[in-house]
This record gives sequence, C-alpha cells and structure tokens, in this order.
Amino acid sequence: MNDVLDQIKSRRSVRKYKAEMPSKEVIEKIIEAGTYTATGMNRQSPIIIAVTNKEIRDRLSAANCKIGGWNEGFDPFYGAPAILIVLANKEMPTYIYDGSMVMGNLMLAAHAEGLGSCWIHRAKEEFETPEWKEWLHSLGIEGEYEGIGHVALGYVEGEYPKTQARKEDWLYFVE
Repeated sequence: MNDVLDQIKSRRSVRKYKAEMPSKEVIEKIIEAGTYTATGMNRQSPIIIAVTNKEIRDRLSAANCKIGGWNEGFDPFYGAPAILIVLANKEMPTYIYDGSMVMGNLMLAAHAEGLGSCWIHRAKEEFETPEWKEWLHSLGIEGEYEGIGHVALGYVEGEYPKTQARKEDWLYFVE
C-alpha cells in the first residue's frame, strides 16, 4: 500500500513534454489501469481513445485552443505527444463521476510508468461539435458520449514539478 500512497502523493500535473512518443506497450498499460476504475454499479460507462497520430493530435489541440480562447498556435496539450481522451455514456447516471475516476487512474498509472500527465479540459465542448462527433462515428463510436477530459501524456521535459504543501482545512473528523 505504501507504493500506491507514494505515487498518489508525488504525482503532479506536467506542462512541458519531450517530443518522444512513449511506447505503445506503456500506453496500453496505462489504459488498462483506466479500465479497472470503479464505476457506478460497475456499468463501465467511460471509453478511452488513445491519440498518437500527430495530425489528429494537432487538430485536437487547435480545437481545444479555439474553445479555450487562446491565440492561434498555443498548444493546450503543452507539447505532449500522446493524448488519452476520456468520454462517458450520458445514459448512465454516474457518467461524469465514472469518467473522472478514469482520468485519475490514467494519470496515476502514467506517473507509475515514469511519464508525465496533465488533465486538460474542454473535451465536453469539443465533442459537442459536429466535426468531432463525426470523428467519433468514423471510429465506430455510437451513442451519447460526453467528453470528460484529455490526459496529456509523455516524457517530462525539464524538472518534475514539486509537491506543494497541503492546505490546513482539508479534513474534518466526525467521531
């Protein structure tokens, strides 16, 4: 249990990545951790899309940048070569929580595998657009899915972020 706690305590969001693509085997191990996430009544409402194709990754980045209101050319994925997209089936009452848990597992697994990660928002808005809905259909994904988030994934460029002190009023015991 100590190793798990150490991983949880030391994982931080990374915002600068090397261009080097992690191996498919490592990405698959990280995704496998995501598939073992606790979900409401074990309905397993989320899906994970691994994007390692640079052209698609760059199109996602441009769409995310536009939604975020940044200047053209800004990369909201911070140079990460791989993006794991988490979507969840809106027909399930716990889909947002289920997808959020998947995001957490993916980021912890990435850290355990020596990779950096960062939760990137705006997947909801992206996958509400006709362009990206059509892309999902082209992959054979049918149904009402909502974008939960993107996990930017890759090798850390520079120093790994330091852990910040925890706030004082984090916990209240009722005994």
